Amino acid sequence: MSRQMVRPGGRSARVQESVHTAVRELVAEVGRDAVTVPLVAARAGVTPSTVYRRWGDLQELLSDVAVERLRPDTEPEDLGGLAADLTAWAEQFLDEMASPSGRAYIRDALLGDPDGTNAGRCSAYAAEQIDLVLARAADRAETAPDVESVIDHVVAPMMYRILFRPDGLDAAYARRLVGELLADRSGWPD
Repeated sequence: MSRQMVRPGGRSARVQESVHTAVRELVAEVGRDAVTVPLVAARAGVTPSTVYRRWGDLQELLSDVAVERLRPDTEPEDLGGLAADLTAWAEQFLDEMASPSGRAYIRDALLGDPDGTNAGRCSAYAAEQIDLVLARAADRAETAPDVESVIDHVVAPMMYRILFRPDGLDAAYARRLVGELLADRSGWPD
C-alpha cells in the first residue's frame, strides 16, 4: 500500500507557521534579545538546521516574521468618500507603524533583508490598500491621485518620520499629509 502524499508546500507551510508562532511567543515571553535559533527550533518542534536551511540566520527569520506581522489583516474602511477613506487609512497606518511594536517590526523587516525583497513586500501591502481606496473613489466617479502619488506624499513622509524623527506623529499629521495631497492636484495623472 502506498503512502498518501502531502500536497506540495504543505509541510513547508506548517513549518513556517510553527516557526513564526514560536518566534512571536518567545519574543513576548523572553524579549527579542534573548531569542535564539535553538530556542525557536525547540518551541516549533523542528531542528535548528531546519531553521538555518530555510532562513539562513536569526535576523532573516526575524525579518520574515516581521513582514508577515506588517501585512494588513483587514481592508481599508469605506466611509463613502476619497478624503474620508484615505484619511482613515493614513491615520490607521501611522498608528500601527509608529507604535513601538510597529517600529520594531519595521526595523526587523529591513535588517534581515539584504536584497530588498521584504521591503518590496511591505511596500506592496501599502500599495494594495491604497489601490483599494482609490478604486472605490473611481467607482464613485471621484477624481483621485494615483497610488504612487499617495506613496510619495503620504506614506513616504510618514515612514521617514517613523524611522528617523518619531516625535509629533499623530492623527493630525496623517490628516495634514492627506489634506495637502488632495488640495494640490498638480502632480496627479490626467
